[in-house]
Amino acid sequence: MDFQYHYTDEQERFRQEIRSWLQANIPDEMRNPVETDDFTPEMYQFWRQKHKEMGVKGWMYPTYPKEYGGGGLSVSHAIVIQEEFSRHSVKSPFSNGLLIPSLFVWATEEQKQRWLVPFLKGEQVFWQKFTEPKSGADLASYQSKAVRDGDDWILNGSNAFVSAHNSPVPDWLWGPMQTDPNAPRHRNLGFFMIPGSAPGVEVVPQNLVHGHEQHMIFLTDVRVPGDHLIGGDHDGWQVANTTLEQEHGGRGSAGYSDEVVDNLVGYMQAKMRDGASPGGNPVVQQVAAQAYIEAHLDSLFGSRTYWMYTNRMEISWEGAASSLYGREYTMRTMGKVRDVMGMEALIGSHDPLAPYGGMQEFEQRARFIRQHGAGSLNITKVVVARRIGISRTRERPAPTPATATRFDA
Repeated sequence: MDFQYHYTDEQERFRQEIRSWLQANIPDEMRNPVETDDFTPEMYQFWRQKHKEMGVKGWMYPTYPKEYGGGGLSVSHAIVIQEEFSRHSVKSPFSNGLLIPSLFVWATEEQKQRWLVPFLKGEQVFWQKFTEPKSGADLASYQSKAVRDGDDWILNGSNAFVSAHNSPVPDWLWGPMQTDPNAPRHRNLGFFMIPGSAPGVEVVPQNLVHGHEQHMIFLTDVRVPGDHLIGGDHDGWQVANTTLEQEHGGRGSAGYSDEVVDNLVGYMQAKMRDGASPGGNPVVQQVAAQAYIEAHLDSLFGSRTYWMYTNRMEISWEGAASSLYGREYTMRTMGKVRDVMGMEALIGSHDPLAPYGGMQEFEQRARFIRQHGAGSLNITKVVVARRIGISRTRERPAPTPATATRFDA
């Protein structure tokens, strides 16, 4: 039985179009580096321009509607784009794409034109500000406050672990603020778009184990107009949960992608060609094979959820289960990398002897940090439990563009 996906002639022509453009437009010295701290200001300016050019082509967000700056392309086109971008080390968007579903579902048409269009075209940079220093992953206990002042809102508060995606400053911050301290949980928040250059906005880098990609945000008497509120002034929890539905795996992912595992298999094959398996122990081959199997299982989980999403099906526990498996398997994978590659797994990207540019060393740090994205693992388990009916409470999925709009987004 042939499990290999065979691309059509049209898909291969499309692939060649993308490949030719990337080869002509992306110099080797501008490819996305392994270590995030090696991403230079020159690279940032280069990729800001290239993202805009790719946005015009519809390659940045290929499956979203053209009328809002997307590509209007099919899922198969999106998979080809993803494969070629990965092959050519294209820098991923500087903006946090989790905002897109909330804008599609909750924003007015005027708000979509103001924020969604420049987002999908790569013209502006948007950062997500969710986590607070005191509440951590408990978004319902949000303390940062928004106080109405005429037609405006005055914002005060702070956030931690705000991902920058290699951009030095954002054009926009987005996330919830407490609008009514007397209202019950889940009905006391609003969801705001905040100019990154507004007076009173302070951005402070955090130096963590995987580099400087996280930031503290401080808001001090930041004034924003009333039309910067997405949804109603008590709907922030609902708007945020449309975002979280995707962050918890509710959109899935198309295609396979785990370069660390591919490198691990290549490392094994190279050692075998040299006449000896790593460590002289054939059991190590089984460790590498297990990593390969788990990586493809993760791909199947993500592909199933993506298929459900693109077919406009309500995704219950499937997305969170996929996210949970993915986060746990990636940590197991790094243990297998150390078992197979030994000390070579600990050589950093600046050492000329590092296999694969030191990717495996950087990923051990980065994947540890990613365990805390989208809330803790316990939160993911709670989401699964609530969706399958074994928790004290049950919940339905939040609305997404697949279930609440007419767009195949």
